[in-house]
Amino acid sequence: MQQDEILTGEGVLLDARPVSFGVRVIGGLIDALIYLTAGYGLLMLLLVASASLEDQGLATALSVLALATVTVIAPTTIETLSRGRSVGKLAMGVRIVRDDGGPVRFRQAFVRALAGLGEFWLTLASAAVITSVVHPRGKRVGDILAGTYAVRISGGARVDRALQMPAHLAGWAHAADMRRLPDGLALASRQFLARTAALHPESRAQLGNELAAQVSAYVAPAPPPGTHAEYFLAAVLAERRDREYANALRTAATRDAESILMHRLPHAVPDPEN
Repeated sequence: MQQDEILTGEGVLLDARPVSFGVRVIGGLIDALIYLTAGYGLLMLLLVASASLEDQGLATALSVLALATVTVIAPTTIETLSRGRSVGKLAMGVRIVRDDGGPVRFRQAFVRALAGLGEFWLTLASAAVITSVVHPRGKRVGDILAGTYAVRISGGARVDRALQMPAHLAGWAHAADMRRLPDGLALASRQFLARTAALHPESRAQLGNELAAQVSAYVAPAPPPGTHAEYFLAAVLAERRDREYANALRTAATRDAESILMHRLPHAVPDPEN
């Protein structure tokens, strides 16, 4: 089973591991039990109602509608409104997402439910089991047709630690001249600092030195001699963040001041008093 990671537009790395076959089976059994119970209840109601109906065609139509509700309409509605989480998936910490990591919409939920009518109900789930075992992402036929797959979300997305300015480098960072870092280099440095604990010591040191060497080309003067690469990267990124935030505040204040001036009346015409 391969492990996927989704990089959002904000540069946040999300863990999107396809779930194992066993987890999907248990979640599917929970959903199947719920749908079968609901279908049995509808069937009993229809039997009671059909006993009082003289029109046999109407009774047949109601039976078909009940079957469609249990097998297609209900699964589609639940997955669409919950963005890919049925009761069984919620219990197992699973969500259905698109291949690009986005939430499922009505089209994907409908295709999955429609395909499930054949691979679950007509083949007693044998088609879904075989496909899930063979496919590298554990997809069933409905997932292949809809462009979706199941991911584990019980642990939640990895949350990067907030950048902290090293106290002994704060003075140097505030006075340093920092040019704009390329987006790719800034993101790589940010992700490196968030993953240092999981890296092998040699790889950690090598990658940290490489990134520090690249970042140093955009910073002057150089940090104090003997500064550790990771402290240097943290100082640059934290100072860069703080400067961008301060600049955004100044821009917003200027925009608000200009907006007030634009709405004032012409010179010598007094503004109305509230």
